[in-house]
Amino acid sequence: MRRAVRALARPGPWKRGPVLAALALLLGLLMLMHAEITDRGGLGSLVETFLPWFGLFIPGLLAGALWRRSAAAVVALLLPVVAWLSLFGGLLLDRSRSGGDLTVVSHNVGAENPDPAGTARDLAASGADLLALEEMPPQATATYEKELAEAYPYHAVKGTVGLWSKLPLSDTRPVNVVRGNVGPLAETRPVDIPVDAPRALRTVVSTDHGPLAVYVAHLGSVRVMPRNGFWTDSRDFGAVALAKAVTAEQVERVMVLGDMNGTTDDRALDGLTSQLHSAQDAAGDGFGFSWPASFPVARIDQILVRGVDPESSWILPATGSDHLPVAAAISW
Repeated sequence: MRRAVRALARPGPWKRGPVLAALALLLGLLMLMHAEITDRGGLGSLVETFLPWFGLFIPGLLAGALWRRSAAAVVALLLPVVAWLSLFGGLLLDRSRSGGDLTVVSHNVGAENPDPAGTARDLAASGADLLALEEMPPQATATYEKELAEAYPYHAVKGTVGLWSKLPLSDTRPVNVVRGNVGPLAETRPVDIPVDAPRALRTVVSTDHGPLAVYVAHLGSVRVMPRNGFWTDSRDFGAVALAKAVTAEQVERVMVLGDMNGTTDDRALDGLTSQLHSAQDAAGDGFGFSWPASFPVARIDQILVRGVDPESSWILPATGSDHLPVAAAISW
């Protein structure tokens, strides 16, 4: 009789684990409604930067639900599973295709790179037709020019960014994506980078299929600051300025290469991603994380295109930089 009473008093599987069920629902709603999260203090941008990693909470919650034998929690987990698969499930597949008329590489070479000559040789060995470099300190620019001269007869440099090409370049000009030496990052700028150095350029590549407008950009850094939260003001200003330049572009075929300091899920890049599409998202294999090089957790180095078709996208081996080089093959 006592055993029967205890069995009747014990909560059933649908009443066990209410906290686990609530957490599962909150996780699913967070992923589905991430665009509604306030960006005050950069919170929304921070969540969107690491949004794919929220899927790691699902196995933990499932283990808890099974341990508690909670049917309610297991059913509630369907929401985050469906939400994550709807957002990122396609990235688990190999979307690459063979072929391509033009191969491009973009790499933040790093102001503190201890071996710029070796980095230049590694990048040249990729055989890319276009090679975009970002965060070049002035004293290393001559090294890159020397090491890349044989493979790339044409190049354009503006400030800390440059484009090396096997095809002729013309109409090169800087693009202002710098807000200025203001904000909490004013005293954390690398000493090797001048305060007023241009961080973006626009040039036209002459191809057999007509002109291709290429933008190379390094948007402002982001930081998690004790007083400012996820500080993104400089990056956000640059993203808006770059999006305006692309909007005004008269050349039909456009490519944007560079370190955007944000993922394509980040709302700060909406002005760009609404006009161009990501080579990695369209033709990559996996997530293509590019930063940090030692243990990549986010793809903040982008190849964005309009008027051409990405056929494949991939990551190149590490160099002396804290970023990994990103590459793509495109066709007309």
